[in-house]
Amino acid sequence: MPDDHGAIATQDRPRTIQGFSSEGLAEFNRQFHALVDERKLAGVVTLVARHGEIVNLDAYGKLDATLPAQLQTDSIFRIASMTKPITGAAMMMLWEEGKWALDDRLEDHIPEFKGLKVRRKDGDPVDQASPMTMRQIMSHTAGFGRAGEYAEANLRAGDLQDMIDKLAGLPLSFQPGKDWRYGPSVDIQGYLIEKLSGQSLDAFFEERLFAPLGMTDTGFWIPAAKGDRMVRIHKYDDSGVIRAAGPSNIFNTAKPKFLAGGGGLVSKIEDYWRFAQMILNRGEFAGRRYLRPETVDLMHQSVLEPGVNVTLYSPETRGLGFGMDFAIVEDPAAAKTSQGVQSFYWGGAFGTWFWIDPINDMIVVGMIQNTGGSTPDGAPLVRELSARLAYAAMTDRQS
Repeated sequence: MPDDHGAIATQDRPRTIQGFSSEGLAEFNRQFHALVDERKLAGVVTLVARHGEIVNLDAYGKLDATLPAQLQTDSIFRIASMTKPITGAAMMMLWEEGKWALDDRLEDHIPEFKGLKVRRKDGDPVDQASPMTMRQIMSHTAGFGRAGEYAEANLRAGDLQDMIDKLAGLPLSFQPGKDWRYGPSVDIQGYLIEKLSGQSLDAFFEERLFAPLGMTDTGFWIPAAKGDRMVRIHKYDDSGVIRAAGPSNIFNTAKPKFLAGGGGLVSKIEDYWRFAQMILNRGEFAGRRYLRPETVDLMHQSVLEPGVNVTLYSPETRGLGFGMDFAIVEDPAAAKTSQGVQSFYWGGAFGTWFWIDPINDMIVVGMIQNTGGSTPDGAPLVRELSARLAYAAMTDRQS
């Protein structure tokens, strides 16, 4: 049973649990605890689940490196881009209802995008060689640029309609389908969910996913009364020691004007596991069906055209595919990851991460809060560490 801090006490474990050795899981926790003890992290929460059971749930460190309050397993984190797979699942619910099709033209659902030109490095913008499709907006290949290309446009300054209007006045960054760039595509999906469902994005998420899944601490804002469970964002001082990133701990306590389907949610680790377990279960959780099995299968099948690569941090990245708001590990060696083949995943800018391994029936979720937490200079490489340790602890790995 978990102790008061959420960690499953190693002395009470059998030698193996769901195919993990107790010694391996203890080593998993030990190495993450060491990152906190060495002041490389303020705190970290991790969860490992297999065959539908949480086998290791651990919280260690502090909510704020400068204060005594201890991190707990129900602490609340800004999950940033881990919002995206949730938005993708919501989109696929509407796909099942016949509200859109993969090969629909995006402009048929967003008329403001009709006739958008494509920017060239030299010369005037040109016409689209082929129209943007819904398949492409689900996979970051529709032609929209990286987030940094829209800094001056400040896409999130207004509401979702304001974002659409701004994008409608700008050229695309590449021909639809011919590149992969990580930008506003999933915020656009949030707009589509509102338009296709007739509900606000927060209401759709709450009614169709959060409430039935039991995700009680996930949303675009939290009540002020839960503020003492919110984890502070951290960074490093000049000597490489972790410290709070600023004097305030900013989070929404009321509905924000911009509902960012690409990165606006906060959550706790068990909430996110419930969502991920539903996906691993091919659309079912605790006796309730959310998506059809074949729909979930489609979500983690790559839809990229030949020669298009998922290049989030490096143009040299290979071995990854991309489906409906999930990256897919097609070649672990080429992708330089210890995650298993066919695993699908994403992460958040403040260092939250997860992956789903359908071959080994496993989910790993981890949460930290650092500025630039998903980049090598923003935090230790916690995703890769967790993958190495999780598979090392597994006694019956299938691939």
